[in-house]
Amino acid sequence: MSAHAGGPGTAAPGTRPRPSRRLVRTVTVVASCLALLAAAVVVGVRALGREPTVTLLANWTGEDEKNFREAVIEPFERKYHIHVDYQGSNAESQVLGADVEAGTPPDVVVLTGPGELAEYARQKHLVPLDGLVDRDDFGTSWATPLADGHVYWFPLKADLKSIVWYPADVGEQQRGRAVHDPAQWCLGMGSGATSGWPGTDWIEDILLQRYGPEVYAQWARGALPWRSKQVKGAWTTWRDLVGAGGDEDRVRRALKTPYRSASSPVAATPRGCTLEHQASFIRSRPAWQHVDGRYEPSAQLIFGAPTTRAWEVSGDLVALLHGTPQAKKLIRHLASADAQRAWTAQESGFSVRADAEPAPGDAGSTWHRSLARALRDERTTHCFDASDAMPPAVRDAFAEATIEFLADPAHLDDLLRSLDTLSDSRGLTWLPSVCDRASP
Repeated sequence: MSAHAGGPGTAAPGTRPRPSRRLVRTVTVVASCLALLAAAVVVGVRALGREPTVTLLANWTGEDEKNFREAVIEPFERKYHIHVDYQGSNAESQVLGADVEAGTPPDVVVLTGPGELAEYARQKHLVPLDGLVDRDDFGTSWATPLADGHVYWFPLKADLKSIVWYPADVGEQQRGRAVHDPAQWCLGMGSGATSGWPGTDWIEDILLQRYGPEVYAQWARGALPWRSKQVKGAWTTWRDLVGAGGDEDRVRRALKTPYRSASSPVAATPRGCTLEHQASFIRSRPAWQHVDGRYEPSAQLIFGAPTTRAWEVSGDLVALLHGTPQAKKLIRHLASADAQRAWTAQESGFSVRADAEPAPGDAGSTWHRSLARALRDERTTHCFDASDAMPPAVRDAFAEATIEFLADPAHLDDLLRSLDTLSDSRGLTWLPSVCDRASP
């Protein structure tokens, strides 16, 4: 119950008399002084280096950062008495690049791009995780050994990408009709410095579902030209599905809309769009929660395939830049089943560690448990997001090309020719593997 408003009054029967206002003020001042003193002591101890500190850079902010701190960081700090100096940024790639150039990189970093991490490993900025992480806990598509035989990263959080979201009240026949109507697709390409990646997800998933993981893996490793009929076909299929170069108002809206807001029209009256091809994390957006969003594998909805040939997946990958004792302890903690299970329980993400799966009786939404099972399904191939696995220069050019293509698809041949030229550049680092079951 809320406290009753008003001034001082007679104490209710059976209650203790209220303390005087002077006493309350005195106690409040003393408590505040003690709190300030305690904070000063903590700061002083850290400044003197008596409490070990590990620096961590990741991309979680807002509610995700809160869940990460409560479920993962704070238990580590309590157990090991090591302070985690956490920095959350939506532009963590740019922040890391600037820090590395300045010679002040964090001890531990979390990035979505294994291609970017592979480049840092080639430049000797990363510390191998040998003896700290067992690669068998995650699988080759997640903890990829590089040419030197070392593993340099592992996934803390994973997401499924080969899915299409729709409102609970939209039936199968209505979904089947909506697929072929560009106006029914919720699409937003904006994402700050990384704008365009929702388009890369589309093209990657189309290629994967149409041609399978072997072709997809060749392309993601730089062994299949952008102008091949398979890759070019994925671009033109996306054009036809979302109406690239068509209705100017719709295209302009898609180009200007941030990806986080793309689903907003699904909850409007009248409904502005019905389907969204987006990763599993989008289910937390208010619009999809409002319409009780459900998902269907993209292979079944877009292509009518009886089964899913493979899943495109993504992950937030942990890497070590300074092998200090406290940083190594944090690595072991983040890779542990307990830490990954704790964050999964918050429904902020998914863990692909088999032994991190929540117990059958644990609480959790049906959609979250279903997606988690698909991510861990050993009978199905999982392929890492191709653009994230590509060298950073190619990844960025790919994202920019999807924006240009959506505005004017007539320039496709020129865009693909430029991407082929860039991909053939010397000195690029390509991953040896992106799929856990694809043949070389």
